[in-house]
Amino acid sequence: MGANVIPIVPRLVLWAAGVVAGLAVAHLARREFRRVNDELDEARLAPARERAEHPTLRRDPRTGVYKL
Repeated sequence: MGANVIPIVPRLVLWAAGVVAGLAVAHLARREFRRVNDELDEARLAPARERAEHPTLRRDPRTGVYKL
């Protein structure tokens, strides 16, 4: 047996730990993905709500002044 041979049980433990860590990273990435998408959806809808609350200014062709 060489000095670099790792017994089978520690290999399985390391492999299982890697799988658990990978699942944890995937869970965190999915949660962050959803959070960012929710923020983007909210920002995308905000201008439509703001437009409904505020009237549009129209330019008077004679004076060039913007009025409600």
